[in-house]
Amino acid sequence: MGKYFGTDGFRGEANVNLTVEHAFKIGRFLGWYYGKEHKCKVVIGKDTRRSSYMFEYALSAGFTASGADAYLLHVTTTPSVSYIVRTEDFDLGVMISASHNPYYDNGIKLINSRGEKMSETIISEVEAYLDNETAKIPYATGSGIGRTVDYAQGRNRYTGYLISLAIKSYKGIRVGLDCSNGSTWMLAKSIFDTLGATTFVTGNEPDGLNINVNCGSTHIENLQKLVLDNGLDIGFAFDGDADRCLAVDEMGNVITGDHILYIYGKYMKKRDKLIKNTVVTTVMSNFGLYKALGEAGISYIQTDVGDKYVYEAIKDGGYSLGGEESGHIIFSKYASTGDGLITAIKLMEAYIESKLPASKLSDGFIRYPQVTKNIKVADKDTVLTDEDILKKAEEIKNKLNGRGRLLLRKSGTEPVIRVMAEADDEKICNKYVDEVIDLIIKKGYNS
Repeated sequence: MGKYFGTDGFRGEANVNLTVEHAFKIGRFLGWYYGKEHKCKVVIGKDTRRSSYMFEYALSAGFTASGADAYLLHVTTTPSVSYIVRTEDFDLGVMISASHNPYYDNGIKLINSRGEKMSETIISEVEAYLDNETAKIPYATGSGIGRTVDYAQGRNRYTGYLISLAIKSYKGIRVGLDCSNGSTWMLAKSIFDTLGATTFVTGNEPDGLNINVNCGSTHIENLQKLVLDNGLDIGFAFDGDADRCLAVDEMGNVITGDHILYIYGKYMKKRDKLIKNTVVTTVMSNFGLYKALGEAGISYIQTDVGDKYVYEAIKDGGYSLGGEESGHIIFSKYASTGDGLITAIKLMEAYIESKLPASKLSDGFIRYPQVTKNIKVADKDTVLTDEDILKKAEEIKNKLNGRGRLLLRKSGTEPVIRVMAEADDEKICNKYVDEVIDLIIKKGYNS
């Protein structure tokens, strides 16, 4: 990770540590960088938070000032930008979103021409330009100045692509959708309606300030209530930019990303579609998932947390399925990034084919109690190298003695340390997580 860009772009509080000047300069540099030998074409999307409009204009100004043409998808999903970039003649894509963060945060995600997260090499050059460590970039003049293009047709193409992935009609199925007052606020319902579902929607009234507020995949209780109150068959919750999806069965139980990996991994294995008979997971996946995959005869590998690392492992190993417990699921045949809408469509496929209630799809997977708590700190690396904290973590590991685990990791997008414990008793998980957090506070690292 660089000075500004983490595992999921440049993220921060709008006009505090991510400003319009940053956005303008990012556009200026990338428009020039990709326009050295031809006219650069960039596609830009944004979520519904208020500051996204400000950043859209600043980025567009930067790109066009360097001679690039900026094609605006307006409010759309991160995966749609990835799809448009890799299927059309664009040099790069930019998504303006802070994903599941509150409205006052925002982010700038950079996507290469293959629809993947941009390389660290180019990001390092962007950061050097942001810090005024490189030569000045010339402004375009005359007919060389770029233009902006309203590109609603790009969103329409992506919608058509998603609909084409559904191989079964949803007629007669009652589906709940929580759009998190974000990027899917119109898109999700139109897709499920087209496929024949009877839809019940919440989190579809964005006002620029309510994205992710008590809704979406980070507040799954909203979808649980919708499903139970209306007697629905299944429900799906997305995050602000729709690269995540979690689900809820007809009984109100949460279907996590780990459940989805198990359900779809078995579904693919049964059809000889699970390449190398392997599912890619992260270190945050649940003990119960690994036990269930083993009993199903499915292998797994682990990566660091972040769909970026999951995708790299999938690409390097040639695998077909991977993801995170949080709901970033990558189906490599269909996308080069986590896509919440594709996840919902593929889970619907497995659900319909099974002819079982949604609550029966994950039979065989018993989830271990897992507790994760975040603590905001001034210096993440200092916390993770502190001898007393490492000693405490080792002490807890010895006490668990193979019956659970403790994991400390720094967020790639926020100034926080995540402390996670798994064991066969939730009280034990809470106890050990609190012991570590108390020590971090005692040592004065919290901010």
